[in-house]
Amino acid sequence: MYHLATVYPAVRRFRIPFSRDQMMLLMMASNELLLGLETYLAHRISGTITRYEWIPIIFGPVSGVLLLLASALALRKRSLATVIANLVFLASIAVGLLGAYFHIYRALQPMAPAGERVSIPLIVWAPPLLGPLTFALVGLLGISSAWIEDPSDSGRLFLLGGRRISLPYSKTRAYFFMVSMGSLATVISSVLDHARTNFTNPWLWVPTGVGFFATVIAAVLGILDEPRRSDVLTYLVAMMLMVMVGVLGTGLHIARNLTEQGTIVDERFIRGAPFLAPLLFADIGSIGLLVLLDPNEKGYGEKGIR
Repeated sequence: MYHLATVYPAVRRFRIPFSRDQMMLLMMASNELLLGLETYLAHRISGTITRYEWIPIIFGPVSGVLLLLASALALRKRSLATVIANLVFLASIAVGLLGAYFHIYRALQPMAPAGERVSIPLIVWAPPLLGPLTFALVGLLGISSAWIEDPSDSGRLFLLGGRRISLPYSKTRAYFFMVSMGSLATVISSVLDHARTNFTNPWLWVPTGVGFFATVIAAVLGILDEPRRSDVLTYLVAMMLMVMVGVLGTGLHIARNLTEQGTIVDERFIRGAPFLAPLLFADIGSIGLLVLLDPNEKGYGEKGIR
């Protein structure tokens, strides 16, 4: 179902040069590149980056470049490009899960004396527990984008060699559920970051409210077989709010890191308010908006993976 056309029928008159899944794959490539940069800035806070902390830093740009090359290769050899992309996305999931394990280990301190292993202050000030899982979410979204669904909204995916697999629900509904998970992880990370300031600024509750709103609405659309126009419109508003919160938050974080004279000091940007973190709201919102595009793959290249 072309959900955006449900809200604005006039969009059917416009021809987009890429399919929804192709745009999603390009989005995942840019995500990998930005995740490498964001991880580098986050790991520099300690002053020394360990060898394990270099894994996501190096993986981000390398995987992003490989995905861009796979996108170009897909114009002639779709099956080979799909294999490359899936290997990259599987590696991204592994990097995300491994990073989450290290962060949780640091936060929970399992080897500490009894009674000191888990505490709210430790969780708040520890490395972000859900941050590395962004790599895993990118991997899930990427794998979902790599396989062609035909007919659209059928849940039937083409695999290598002409084989097919039937999913319990359509790819569009799977996207909605993943957007919901991404929104939830984003808002929890935001709450933990802002808890370090004890929410002294009441405006910090805005991203919290918008994030939970987007989480619920995306999940509801994933549950519904045939969302109504009002449901899709509510989802559209939620995703646009996510984008607005992300852009505004980034601007506020940058302004907070500047000196009173407006001078840029590297140390303030490394140890101050994380200026790239709010962009995760905008990122999830943008991914959510892509889900509304036409799921039909016909006319965009090879039909199926053979």
